[in-house]
Amino acid sequence: MGAKAKKKAITKKLKKGASDFSASSASKHEAHDFLPLEGGPAQKLPKTEVRENKATVLYIGRIPHGFYENEMEGFFKQFGTIKRLRIARNKKTGKSKHFGFIEFESLEVAKVVADTMHNYLLFEHLLQVHLILPEHVHPRLWKGVNRWCKPLDWVKIEKKRQDKERMLDEHKKLVEGILKCDKKRRKRIEAAGIDYECPEIVGSIQAASKKIRFDAE
Repeated sequence: MGAKAKKKAITKKLKKGASDFSASSASKHEAHDFLPLEGGPAQKLPKTEVRENKATVLYIGRIPHGFYENEMEGFFKQFGTIKRLRIARNKKTGKSKHFGFIEFESLEVAKVVADTMHNYLLFEHLLQVHLILPEHVHPRLWKGVNRWCKPLDWVKIEKKRQDKERMLDEHKKLVEGILKCDKKRRKRIEAAGIDYECPEIVGSIQAASKKIRFDAE
């Protein structure tokens, strides 16, 4: 037998062995989804369930100043019915943190809003609108959503604090602090070489109590 005949017989034998191995493995396993690597047995790919996006909650970032709950509700209700709406606010001051959340009743409306309003220019701010998956929605996200926060009037609070009635010791301590700051200010003006006569602070000098004299009889 020549060399060509031997080579042909070996190739035929290898092909037969490969076919027998694939037939035996096919009888043990079901149909394979991909070819085996490095001669090992093939494995079936696990079936992955395609989850349908049922998100109806939107994150809205970069909310401009003045665009609060009433304004946001009036603007977004043109797309559809709003279920809940919340703007994140500072617990102490009540000021907006410039981001919030809004939930629509319809899934289709939420998708339209996310596609339409993302990077929408509003009062020189590009709104950032994204859908939040239901499993990523925090359970306490809508806590206190109906209690809309009103920002504190700090001018009124400070006025009330300054105008409150003080005892004599409290008033004396307040005047001493004001005079101490005024003294430092005068020294800084003199060190700068500025010829300026600072006016006296009204109320810093208290009049001495008058003594009542009784004429001797």
